[in-house]
Amino acid sequence: MLGRSVGARRAAGQIVTLRAGDARDLALVDMIMRSAFDPRYGEAWTRSQCLGVLALTGVHLTIALVDDQPAGFTMTRMIADEAELLLIAVAPDFHRRGVGTALLRGVIAACQTAAITRLHLEVRAGNAAVDLYQAHGFAKVGERRAYYRGSTGQAFDAHTFSREIAR
Repeated sequence: MLGRSVGARRAAGQIVTLRAGDARDLALVDMIMRSAFDPRYGEAWTRSQCLGVLALTGVHLTIALVDDQPAGFTMTRMIADEAELLLIAVAPDFHRRGVGTALLRGVIAACQTAAITRLHLEVRAGNAAVDLYQAHGFAKVGERRAYYRGSTGQAFDAHTFSREIAR
């Protein structure tokens, strides 16, 4: 299980501090998610969805801070020897500044510590984050047609990615 202080990682010339979060951080998560996810794609979760998932066994919330400012978060679920990156979001002011990389590396390190052998994630087709995932060893393993529903009712495909976790 992740401790309260997860660590700090240098990224793009700055220090990104990662800390474990919990239900008390939902207002922060909601704020970051609203700014990070465009409603036309239907990717963001509601606060009640986040709260419900946080109550499940094996779910971990990690908050990223830059100069004590909330910059992003991840939510993962670990079950047996597999994990899923449920959500990753970076506030727009922190895009392309290494926050997403620090968060993803933090998830991978936590998986290594927990003896996880495979990490999965799902992403909307066309999302620029695919480049980040592929740079960290993820490969596309599946597709879900019309998985996301945007604010206009338009459907978007989801791509499933996976990677092995080396011990």
